[in-house]
Amino acid sequence: MKTRPTKSDILKKKLVESLEKSLGVVTTACKQTGVNRSTFYDWYNKDEEFKKEVDSIGDIALDFAESQLHKQIKDGNSTATIFYLKTKGKRRGYVERQEITGADGSPTSFKIEIIDTNETPNE
Repeated sequence: MKTRPTKSDILKKKLVESLEKSLGVVTTACKQTGVNRSTFYDWYNKDEEFKKEVDSIGDIALDFAESQLHKQIKDGNSTATIFYLKTKGKRRGYVERQEITGADGSPTSFKIEIIDTNETPNE
């Protein structure tokens, strides 16, 4: 015999659906379903299945953002292209790094001094 879903179970399901529509924005989903944010976080921290469902919505939002990035790249947005290469193209050498040199590119020398903050000053 199947057990009837509780009011909490029904609200959790509606909340997950609202989270999907809002791409994971908790405040928006809570307002749409009439659930307090504190109740949402209580369920999130205590109900492992609910937590898994909510966490998977983060992937949906990330997929959407990536699709928007690809759309901007197709439209010729050079900033989007550079961002993509810096994040996804690292293996191919699209990495930004800083080199610290002296005047006119000459080598620099520096000394690292470690200070023990646990020492009590001399009185």
